[in-house]
Amino acid sequence: MRQANVGAVAGVERKFMNGIMLAFLGWPEIVAILAVVLLLFGAKKLPELAKGLGSGIKEFKKASRDVQDEIERSTTEEPPAPRKPEAPAHPTEPQFKPPTSGNA
Repeated sequence: MRQANVGAVAGVERKFMNGIMLAFLGWPEIVAILAVVLLLFGAKKLPELAKGLGSGIKEFKKASRDVQDEIERSTTEEPPAPRKPEAPAHPTEPQFKPPTSGNA
């Protein structure tokens, strides 16, 4: 029973390590990716793409910072006081009128 748990943990660790290994790119891989991008988009389009990518990253960081600030603000401030239920507009009228029958 214990060996099965060890095997499951090893499988999870292996998947985790494979995911991490994909994040580590060497110089040859980076140069190859840059060469493909240069061939696809051309030298004139690269500065525009880099500018757009930079502004996108900047907006993403700003949005994530805003979300973190909002979460911190909501956890530190006191919750609003509960509201009292509103009174009906016409308190003299019954909410439900039973149907009248002609047999009475």
